[in-house]
Amino acid sequence: GSILRKHFNDYMVLRGLSSNTQEAYILAVLGLARYYNQSPAKLNNDQIQAYLLYLIKDRCQAWSTLNVAFSAMRCFYTQILKWDETRFHIPRRSRQKKRPRVLSIQETRRLLSVVTIPKHRTLLMTVYGAGLRVSEVVRLKPHHIESDRMLIRVEQAKGRVDRYTILQDRLLEELRIYWKVYRPGREWLFPGRDRNQPISRAAAQRIYDQARDKAGITRGRGIHTLRHCFATHMLEAGEDLDTIQRWMGHKSIVTTSGYLHVCKPRQRTAKSPLDELNLPSLLKQ
Repeated sequence: GSILRKHFNDYMVLRGLSSNTQEAYILAVLGLARYYNQSPAKLNNDQIQAYLLYLIKDRCQAWSTLNVAFSAMRCFYTQILKWDETRFHIPRRSRQKKRPRVLSIQETRRLLSVVTIPKHRTLLMTVYGAGLRVSEVVRLKPHHIESDRMLIRVEQAKGRVDRYTILQDRLLEELRIYWKVYRPGREWLFPGRDRNQPISRAAAQRIYDQARDKAGITRGRGIHTLRHCFATHMLEAGEDLDTIQRWMGHKSIVTTSGYLHVCKPRQRTAKSPLDELNLPSLLKQ
C-alpha cells in the first residue's frame, strides 16, 4: 500500500539513489503488484519468480529493463520487507555486453535533415553534437550553454556528477537560430507544453522516432543512438579516448573503449562529427 511505498521511497532517498532510479524501482514493484492484483507483501518467492519469467519469456523485455526489475525486487524484499534467503531468492543476472548500434555519418545527416521544426531539430542536434543522454538534454538551461568557452555544462548527470562537454560551432549556430525563433525563456532550454517544465524524456524520444521513420532508417532504436554516434564518429575523426570519456561522463575508460569495436579506422585529424554532416541551416533552406 501507500505506507510500503513511502518506506521504499524513503529508503531509496537515504541511499542516495537518483530520482530516475527511484521512479523505475517504484514502477517495477507496482508492475508486480498489478500483475497479481495483490500487495507485493502478500506474494511468495515462486510468484515473484514467475512474474520475472513472464517479463523475460512473454514480454521479451530488454536486458536493461529486466535488470531494473530484478534490482528493484531485491531491494524491496530484502531491505524493506526484510525477507532473508529462505523467503526470497532470485539469481543474479550477468550483464550482457551488446555493441551499440550506430548510424553512419550519411544516415545521421539524413535523420537530422528531415526535421523541420527548429525546436525538435535543435534538440536532436544537441544530443548528437554534445554526446548527451536524453535525461541530460531535457534538463539543459540557457546558462548551461557557455559560448565564450565553447562548452556545455551538464549538471547533476548520471551518478550526480557535473561535467562539461564540447560545444561545436555548428551546434552553437543552430542554438542561436532556435533561440531567435522560439524564445524558450530563462528556465529551460527545451521547455515542454508547460513552459515552466522541461520537455519530457518521452517527448524527446518521440521526436527521434518520428525523425528516424521519416528518414527511412530502420536501425538505431532510441534517441540514445545519437549519443553512440557522437562517440563513434569522434573516434573515427581521430579524437582520443580520454577526451571522449570526459565529454560523455563515463566513469571508466573501459566503457568508452567499447566504441572502438564499432568504428571504422580513424583518420589523422580530428573534426567534430556535426561539422562533417555539412547540414544546411534552416534559414538557408
